[in-house]
Amino acid sequence: MGRTVYVNGEFVPEEDAKISIFDRAFLFADGVYEVTAVIDGKLVDYEPHMQRLHRSLKELDMGQPASDDDLRAMHEELVKRNNIAEGLIYMQITRGVAERDFAYPEDAEQTIIAFTQVKELVDPAKAKTGIRIISIPDIRWHRRDIKSTGMLAQAMGKEASKRAGVDDAWMVEDGVVTEGTSNTAFIVVDGNHLVTRPLSNKILPGITRRTILKLAETGEISFDEREFTIDEAKGASEAFLTSASSFVMPVVEIDGVKIGGGQPGPITRKLRDMYIEAARNA
Repeated sequence: MGRTVYVNGEFVPEEDAKISIFDRAFLFADGVYEVTAVIDGKLVDYEPHMQRLHRSLKELDMGQPASDDDLRAMHEELVKRNNIAEGLIYMQITRGVAERDFAYPEDAEQTIIAFTQVKELVDPAKAKTGIRIISIPDIRWHRRDIKSTGMLAQAMGKEASKRAGVDDAWMVEDGVVTEGTSNTAFIVVDGNHLVTRPLSNKILPGITRRTILKLAETGEISFDEREFTIDEAKGASEAFLTSASSFVMPVVEIDGVKIGGGQPGPITRKLRDMYIEAARNA
């Protein structure tokens, strides 16, 4: 059996889900999205995801066609209908359907879609071994703080890492790391001190990033929000990335240079365990 998905107020089999070819997300990437993790059948960090959704919509002068309560009920219904114990829910809101014109339409009816993906989040093999990444130039636009559906540059980065035989890529601009193709970049220096880039329009305000920094404080792990170069990352004692779809993922190699002896480090492992425990107990 296929999945049950959500399209504009209705739960339908995925093979029956249809969107107009005139939807502006299809024509202009004129839409925003959120991805929420599910553990033990429960939504993880849902409220912060909604807060970011509000911000993305506001920055694009776009309305929210359903209330927060209705959106949450939709997420929970998708979990139930698809029997998702562990995985992800992708939700996209677009400006809607209108005749193709670059200017925003004044009266388009917005589109909402959502679907589930089964994924091992708590105990994937890569969390034990770590992942290898490469560095690539950051060629994206200058409003990366908006979680827009315009993701071609990130897809190109994922493909570049695939062709290089590694797992992912960190993007570099003006000599410093911005973020990963779909994640936030962290390094550990001086043995136990976290470093991650400060928020700005140059990076997405990661929801998992936010939680990790709060957990670092409760776990008495110091951190700085500052820029760092790819060379500093290569010389770090540990490196990891964070996202809703990977939680805390160790990075053990950058551009062929092993990090921390090529094994996940203690700070990374501690924060991953803390994150999963917090998600389960929320």
